[in-house]
Amino acid sequence: AVATQSFVDFTYGPAGLELLRLGRTAKDALNGLLASDSASDVRQVAILGRDGEIAAHTGAHCIDFAGHLVGENYSVQANLMLNDTVPAAMARAFETTKGDLAERLMAALEAAQAEGGDIRGRQSAALLVAGPENTGREWADFPFDLRVDDHAEPVEELRRLLRTARAYHAMNEGDLAIEKKDFAKAEEEYGRAQELAPRNAEVLFWHAVALVNAGRETEALPLFARVYAIDAQWKKLPSRLVKAGLLPDDEALVKRIERSKGRKRRGERHSIVTKRRSRPHSRAGPDRSGFTSRAPGVLFRRTLSEGAFA
Repeated sequence: AVATQSFVDFTYGPAGLELLRLGRTAKDALNGLLASDSASDVRQVAILGRDGEIAAHTGAHCIDFAGHLVGENYSVQANLMLNDTVPAAMARAFETTKGDLAERLMAALEAAQAEGGDIRGRQSAALLVAGPENTGREWADFPFDLRVDDHAEPVEELRRLLRTARAYHAMNEGDLAIEKKDFAKAEEEYGRAQELAPRNAEVLFWHAVALVNAGRETEALPLFARVYAIDAQWKKLPSRLVKAGLLPDDEALVKRIERSKGRKRRGERHSIVTKRRSRPHSRAGPDRSGFTSRAPGVLFRRTLSEGAFA
């Protein structure tokens, strides 16, 4: 994996990965890139090799505070930071946070911001996690691919997107369970999604559908009511699910679902996500060959073929 920031030369990404594929060590690959770059003194780069070696560079003319810190299986880079304590704070958060790789990367970015962050203020943040294998199926190879390009609170927004992405992962598992008519599993997964995104209309709706199919209509009806309070158009959907085999062919039941009523929660209208099929995140970086940023970054490697950058 290759991460490049500060004054970026995008060719470092594909060129660095090609050198690794040819058998070069991370150190040799980095030295080769720097030797051929007349502006290496303004580059900030980290490379993680297939053998676990990490090589990092912060050019002498990167704008202060600029620096990097290499630890076991990770590297953190920062430039234009308000305080020189940012890299250490990121490393400490990454090492001590419990959870999966995405959670640890997120914690590192939050620690950087808490330490003062970028001297220019706040604008963007991104997180990319690659799986252990390159299968050619992008939707499976990159379980988390999140990006905030322009926001007043980008790290907080990235945290929200991460939580939403986890909810969608659970929803996808629920969808697969419904395809197999395993409604108990679907109810479990949709319930998990609702815990992660309790005010997402689509999550609420499909959790309610799963509850109905599990014979728990009493619990389902209030969820339908919450969905209709967000957007009454959802009332048109239950009857269509009968033909699709996703609700029982019971006219009285469908009528009860359509007539579900409940009070809209205060402030809910402007905080609900109602269209799940629009992915909650987008590509992080210009391409898959290398990742670029001027923000604090973490480069991490778990196995010989797994890397992530945020």
